[in-house]
This record gives sequence, C-alpha cells and structure tokens, in this order.
Amino acid sequence: MPKKPAPAPLSHHQLEPALRIGKAGITEETIKKLTHILKKNKTVKVKFLASAIQDNKKQLAEQLADSTNTKIVHRVGFVVVLARKS
Repeated sequence: MPKKPAPAPLSHHQLEPALRIGKAGITEETIKKLTHILKKNKTVKVKFLASAIQDNKKQLAEQLADSTNTKIVHRVGFVVVLARKS
C-alpha cells in the first residue's frame, strides 16, 4: 500500500492567531507563553489589540521578535507572524 503524502504546512495566511496582546503590552508572561508555543510550532501568528498599540506597531513587533529570538516573517496591520530562527 503506498504511503500517503505528508500534509502540506499551513501558510501564514491560514494560521489563526495563537496569542493576542492587549493593553498590558509585552510582558514577561507574554514572552513565556510565546516561547512555549514556539517550542511546538515553527511559526506563530500574534495579534496586537488596538489597546496594546501606544506608539508604533512596527517597533512593538520588532521588540517581540527580539525578546523571543524569532524573526518576523510577515507583518500587516495589527498582525505579525513570527518564526523560529534556524
């Protein structure tokens, strides 16, 4: 019997946000949760709620990527997709 092909990985467009960041912003707990999620998944989608944005969405996304040792794969609006560094 032939083997079934492995399922194709989801593109970042198909991912649901695994984490939502609200008015508390990027906290130690947020970083711990995201690190835990990244241990299981190579990529993760994070949504910033409007209350989380104080100044600049781009800076907030870069701060999150730096804090979790990930790279930004895609960023649009209030959503950022992060991937583990190889």
